[in-house]
Amino acid sequence: MSTLVLDKVHSTLDFQIKHMMVSKAKGEFEDFEVEVNGDFTNLETASVKVTIPVTAINTGNKDRDGHLRSGDFFEADKYPNMVFKSKSIKKVSDDEYEVTGDFTIKGKTNEETFTVEYNGTSQSPLDGSTVAGFEVNGKVNREAYGMTYNAAMETGGLLLGKDVKFEGNFEFIVK
Repeated sequence: MSTLVLDKVHSTLDFQIKHMMVSKAKGEFEDFEVEVNGDFTNLETASVKVTIPVTAINTGNKDRDGHLRSGDFFEADKYPNMVFKSKSIKKVSDDEYEVTGDFTIKGKTNEETFTVEYNGTSQSPLDGSTVAGFEVNGKVNREAYGMTYNAAMETGGLLLGKDVKFEGNFEFIVK
């Protein structure tokens, strides 16, 4: 059985939300932990825990980042982390899985399912270590987590969409 150790330097966690009904506001989490426990060669038996400090949010705009950390959204002082804990991993095809688990944001927990694509393994030419890559995609309804802040637009509709899309690209060192 192998252990997967997250290589943060070669991993990213991005998000996007519809903005003003016509475009997308995007950002990233500059810090996160991904723990994978179990048999790497049989992912359906593994478990995953992802911890994301909400203060690590970066949209490229300090004022917006501050607003996202406030009570209108994450309430970072009271709820410093988002946490996803897998409950099941289902193989969908040779390299695709559905990971279902409990996602806790702002003190509220809901079951969510993310699609995970296993990109295979490779050997590093620098040190000979084996690395494994995964791409994760999914979306959550932010209002289900108590983040209901919005503003009506003069032309109709709302400033922000309900769905937040996540995309993670994670590289692990196989030990």
